[in-house]
Amino acid sequence: MTMSTSLISLMRAIRVSEFGAPSVLKVVSGVSVPQPGQGKVLIRVHACGVNPVETYIRTGTHARKPALPYTPGTDAAGVVESVGEGVTVVKKGDRVFTTGTESGSYAEYTIAAEDCVHKLPDALDFAQGAAIGIPYFTAFRALVHKARSKAGETVLIHGASGGVGVAACQLSRSMGLRVLGTAGTPDGMKLITNNGAHLAFNHREEGYTDKIMAATEGRGVDVIVEMLANVNLSKDLQMLAQGGRVTVVGSRGPVEINPRDTMSKESCIMGVALFFATPEETKQCAAQLFAGMEAGWLRPVVGSKYPLDKATQAHHDIIESSGAAGKIVLTM
Repeated sequence: MTMSTSLISLMRAIRVSEFGAPSVLKVVSGVSVPQPGQGKVLIRVHACGVNPVETYIRTGTHARKPALPYTPGTDAAGVVESVGEGVTVVKKGDRVFTTGTESGSYAEYTIAAEDCVHKLPDALDFAQGAAIGIPYFTAFRALVHKARSKAGETVLIHGASGGVGVAACQLSRSMGLRVLGTAGTPDGMKLITNNGAHLAFNHREEGYTDKIMAATEGRGVDVIVEMLANVNLSKDLQMLAQGGRVTVVGSRGPVEINPRDTMSKESCIMGVALFFATPEETKQCAAQLFAGMEAGWLRPVVGSKYPLDKATQAHHDIIESSGAAGKIVLTM
């Protein structure tokens, strides 16, 4: 049933009133639907993406600590319900996805600034639209703005079967890189070879790094996109080619490395945080991704779908699951 905005006053949303375990994610029914101010867009959310960063923020240990209570999430896909004054890029009824929200995306409605709202091509459904934001923009930032990857180089996506991993495989392949990827299950390995990886390796297997080195004929890889640096960073430094770069996309604790490994290759370790992207960088990334949607290589892989009231389970599974297989989304 469709209603005009004036009749919509309350919605369901996830609210976090204290930092902690996944159980702090509570479904609240009587949340006021926010209204779009100048330059803002109100979106009826059909699906929203669940990203590891949202679990870190929820624990209260992340650098970004929102004021309580708050609704998590930045990646939503749905239909424009209404627009604030001065909005020209989208209109009521448009199918859209977001790369940021102001009121949180784990909700039936969300507010986003106009420059964070993008039209969703008809070829992609809402669950796929919810899988674009953080994964693809992070993959682009790691490969292009940080590692400055060039066609002909070899890239290792270390943890390639999750949201960012699949995005990095597709993007790397489109850029003319030789793409190696790792996953923790046979299904994950199949998934990444279906999405751009030339070769897949099982990172649960003893000696898998030797196989990666053999695949490069002992030369090593030029770029590594690292999803779990606290486990893999030391191994990464040993797998790099001369002048190689490790981009750290994810880490869940400290790690011990031998700095001599960086000296022998003149290699570089760099952190990746989408939060620091400039408007120019974001615009460049969006242009590249739209080209990917038109060309057909950008096709998000949706793994598990959970209803909004199972957000707690989704937060548990994204961290604890035995092997990622595509993007986790919440559906309304």
